[in-house]
Amino acid sequence: MLAIRLPAEIESRLEALAKATGRTKTFYAREAIVEYIEDLEDIYLAEKVVERIRRGEERTYTLDEVERELGLAD
Repeated sequence: MLAIRLPAEIESRLEALAKATGRTKTFYAREAIVEYIEDLEDIYLAEKVVERIRRGEERTYTLDEVERELGLAD
């Protein structure tokens, strides 16, 4: 269980959204947290890939190389 305090403005916006849609405030809070965590995980993964590329541990490919590999080249 998680309990959070929100600024009054955010609380009222959340309340209005919940009332307008028939969903609960908990539903929207959960959805927002899940979405944000997924975004943070994507950022973390991208940063790790960039680090590996900079260290020469991972290769990048040009569009031409990808098209040739997939048989899409003209």
